[in-house]
Amino acid sequence: MALLAVEKTNSDNKKYLNIFLPFTAFTMTHAEQPPCLYLEVCSQNEQLRLPLHSSIVLFLLSYCDCESFRVFLVLSDGSSSEPLKSQLPASASLSDVQVDELPKLVSSCRLPAALDESAQICRAGLAVVLRHIIDKSIEADPSRKDVAALLGFKKTCLKACAEVSKWTRLCEIGIPSAVEEHLHNPADVGKQLPLPVLTLESRLAEPVKVHNDDKIRRQKLQEQKRREKLEPVGGQANKEPSPGRPPQVSDELELRAALAKLSVVSVPAVTTRENSEIRKVKTSELPPLEHVFAEGLYFTLTDVVLLPCIHQYLCSLQASPPSALQQLPNLLRWYNRVQEVPGVMRAAKDCGLHLSTLQVATTCPPWPSAHPSATLLEEEGSQETTTPLPFVGGPRPTMTKLKENGIEAIFASHPCPSWNLPWDSLPSPINPTEGKMSNIRAIRKMQQLNNLIAMVTDLARPGDTIVDFCSGTGHVGIVLAHTFPDCQIILIENKEESLVRARSRSAQLGLKNIGFIQTNLDYFTGPFHIGVSSTNKVALHACGIATDMVLEHCIQAESAFVISPCCYGFIQNAVKFTFPKSEQFRKTLTYKEHMILCRFADQTAVQLPPERRLIGKQCMGLVDLDRSWAAEASGYSVQVITMEPESCSPKNNMLVGRPPQRKGC
Repeated sequence: MALLAVEKTNSDNKKYLNIFLPFTAFTMTHAEQPPCLYLEVCSQNEQLRLPLHSSIVLFLLSYCDCESFRVFLVLSDGSSSEPLKSQLPASASLSDVQVDELPKLVSSCRLPAALDESAQICRAGLAVVLRHIIDKSIEADPSRKDVAALLGFKKTCLKACAEVSKWTRLCEIGIPSAVEEHLHNPADVGKQLPLPVLTLESRLAEPVKVHNDDKIRRQKLQEQKRREKLEPVGGQANKEPSPGRPPQVSDELELRAALAKLSVVSVPAVTTRENSEIRKVKTSELPPLEHVFAEGLYFTLTDVVLLPCIHQYLCSLQASPPSALQQLPNLLRWYNRVQEVPGVMRAAKDCGLHLSTLQVATTCPPWPSAHPSATLLEEEGSQETTTPLPFVGGPRPTMTKLKENGIEAIFASHPCPSWNLPWDSLPSPINPTEGKMSNIRAIRKMQQLNNLIAMVTDLARPGDTIVDFCSGTGHVGIVLAHTFPDCQIILIENKEESLVRARSRSAQLGLKNIGFIQTNLDYFTGPFHIGVSSTNKVALHACGIATDMVLEHCIQAESAFVISPCCYGFIQNAVKFTFPKSEQFRKTLTYKEHMILCRFADQTAVQLPPERRLIGKQCMGLVDLDRSWAAEASGYSVQVITMEPESCSPKNNMLVGRPPQRKGC
């Protein structure tokens, strides 16, 4: 697909136009052109190299035999990808592109990124792009069951975003980043192994949990008992494991189940019903299932992500003392086992990865004392280092404690309580009454939209970029695009189904100032002027810590924000922030006291007694006051406003913030 050539001699003007030209400038009419993939190329010691996330994408393309994309290697300073030829799949359609020539949606995201045929939907971030490649491969060749199996049970492999899933964060970010850092600074490798790598080693030693866990474990017990009857005493002890393989693994039920899934060998049918002796065994007494691959018994997308990372890491350890490799027996077994998967060796060779079988030690030395005993997943799971004191009596003691320190909920007056969108004249795809919801719910949705759009109207200027975070099916973003034709609207959502539906609704309306990005929040890096709260399937709210993630992103971008929080009960400490957030609240409340406010802030449903709803509203106000004060510490002017009418939603707060440069507008 041809890229937009901006005919400007001045590079600053070129950069400016690339940011603010309408999305239609990048929407080509050549629908027959394939979608595009954009992969980063970086420089190390004045030599070009592929970052791990680019290598992972190319490896998956080769494994899937996917030819659905035109692949662009993103370079800078006019360089060429020719020195990387040995690492690039021969079957891929590859081209070079300079950073300043990227389409706007792509340049707004961290790579890798994929742009669809219309150039209006961009998918960014490693897990999102990999899942999209799998979908496209299956679409092109539905017979590739092995490719479909990469998405795992219920197609959920690496689907949860890294902000909420520790496993996704470990595989998508933790291990690639740790290996990249190690490759840049390999000193003392034998003394200090990266914590994410140790975490993976620990995870591979844990028992496997799968959806039909009980049945497989009973089959395993039955086979163990049958083998005990057939083998002489001490027979197993005299058998030596083959080089590079764990003892007995070639005979285990787990391996045969994995190979059956891959259609590698013909596996004899297993009796569907165990004998009565096996059925009577308690679940707690059944033998555990052992890992064959990263997520358990089956080869999945997680293994694809990890293989280039672990391969490069293990190669770097070859010159280290043997003790370094001996500390990773489970990882070595996994590495050897992955090479037996059909198509892996071919794809690896195609991408310049020279895999080799490594010897697995039957015993390994104790962990180095320099390493913490807790794994990364366990470390991230702990929220507090001290045991808080118990509390009795609900939120009243906490609210009293705040009041005694001069802290009470503050609600600013609504600047335009009667402002309404011209619903009667709006196109039907915008009006909630045209959907499948009840009339009462549609009216409330319209009232909520009135409030949000009114606040944006007060902030927006012609030429602004407005981002609808976690946009769902586009209830807010599409109204924004229609209401502000002189602004550029970007909808960001990590659920593909919702984003595709929003794109369809936008096409019905013929909107030209709108773009769609499927990604996690951290992968969006583009400039914008106003951030708007997201919508979910229920209402126009940013749920739980999604509010705080959007707030943090807006503050980093120095943009205004209009956010309607929701699901206060799901608030908890996260990787990037902890609660309370403001200095004033931290001086007064502990984490547990703040969580009490969050839990009771959800007690605002209309079915509850009025007094209880009033306490819930006060708790909502206090939680949002903490958020607003934290933003004000960055120079913002923030108001906590109640939607009009209050009955439009039990969660009727809005946080409206202006950055320093927009105060007084």
